[in-house]
Amino acid sequence: MAAGQDFHGRTQLVPEAHKALDNMKYEIASELGVPVYQGSEDYWGNIPSRDCGRVGGTMVKRLIALAEREVANGKIPDKL
Repeated sequence: MAAGQDFHGRTQLVPEAHKALDNMKYEIASELGVPVYQGSEDYWGNIPSRDCGRVGGTMVKRLIALAEREVANGKIPDKL
């Protein structure tokens, strides 16, 4: 597999962020009561798509809020 790509063939823009994002995913799943646990090798096949979407949507909301705070504090991100 090429460096910077995950198993779906999508290029990760910041590969170093994978672990932190994975931790965030499981933290949010726990907060929402979704019965998945870190170390489950990302198999969520028994989880309803509605719950998976709630986890992903909550991640996006938090990441957007983080980016907005960074920009508001004068930290302009570099172009990707």
